[in-house]
Amino acid sequence: MTSTAEWKELESKYYMFLVRRQPMVLERGEGARVWDVEGKEYLDFTSGWAVNNAGHSNPVIAEAIAEQAKTLVQTSNQFYTIPQLKLAEILVENSCLDKIFICNSGAEANEGAIKLAKKYGKKHKDGAYHIITALNSFHGRTMMNVSATGQPHYQELFQPIPTGFSHVPYDDLDAVKEATTDNTVAVMIEPVQGEGGVNIPSVEYLKGVRDWCDQNGMLLIFDEVQTGLGRLGTLFGYQSFGVEPDIITLAKGLGGGVPIGAFLAKDSACAFDPGDHGSTFGGNPLTCAAAHASTKYIIDNEIPENAAKMGEYLGERLRKIQSDNEFITDVRGMGLIWAVEFDSDITPDVIAASNEAGLLMNPMRPNAIRLMPVLTITKEEIDEALSRLETGLANASK
Repeated sequence: MTSTAEWKELESKYYMFLVRRQPMVLERGEGARVWDVEGKEYLDFTSGWAVNNAGHSNPVIAEAIAEQAKTLVQTSNQFYTIPQLKLAEILVENSCLDKIFICNSGAEANEGAIKLAKKYGKKHKDGAYHIITALNSFHGRTMMNVSATGQPHYQELFQPIPTGFSHVPYDDLDAVKEATTDNTVAVMIEPVQGEGGVNIPSVEYLKGVRDWCDQNGMLLIFDEVQTGLGRLGTLFGYQSFGVEPDIITLAKGLGGGVPIGAFLAKDSACAFDPGDHGSTFGGNPLTCAAAHASTKYIIDNEIPENAAKMGEYLGERLRKIQSDNEFITDVRGMGLIWAVEFDSDITPDVIAASNEAGLLMNPMRPNAIRLMPVLTITKEEIDEALSRLETGLANASK
């Protein structure tokens, strides 16, 4: 079986229809590029949904995976394992947090953070359990995270959903204050909303939420599943705003392509007792070896600094394209996560035409696309990608 049509026929026969896939069948990747089974090359500005921060098939990560696969793949958390502890050390020592729990995904990381906050409320805040999140947020696909997510269309089909959350406008401190009650234990927000539209808050907002939490004995949780590990131009997103959370959640870019998640907390927020939380595969030696190699590579090679520099260049180039195309109404972003918004619902046409030109992007909204290249991207690759985007825009607007 070698052709795109054959693989697509196999997918339609066996796989649940839950996503409208782009037409290509990807076979391999290297750096910022991927190739399909027909041999066509693309610049990948999705990077696995902001996952492949260190680039596709990074040899350092590949070697760590191969070596660990020959050493120890899985044991339970009943025992100490070296990769888990090395990953814990590098993340804690390079953050403002004190302790970590390693899991398997961003959804699990957020679920764990919510559980930790609720246990904190039971222990230290007279049983407080209510958590404030933001409209247009996205926190994951589990039932608890669907409830936490401030987008009603994710919730409508799955009622009744867990309670205990309220959703307020993003970047609106007064709304947070108005939603706070004696039962509120935490505020959970993304430093930059990714899936919600690449929405950038003011520094004053995040600092104000931090101060409000301090005044009311509440925890501040940052969902950094998408913004962590260099995406915003700093190792952790909170560092871009100078605001320290009590808990952060990580996934996506943490494993360099291998599924893994984690939540970290300051000692003051560590309310769990033995048996309160756990995971069979959480902290798995193989995934931890990959995540440690990826994190170390990102730190040692100053990848966040490259993300900041290349992000500034990407933004400048996108704004130039906006000035040349009246149907582009907005360009917004930070580091290496950017959105381009149109005055009509042309996203499907733009994506199809850009795919044909050799550029992969995220169809974020019917009238908006999202660009999330690998953090090792070069200026030359950005120029090449945006040349392909301009071709896609021109063909889509015909």
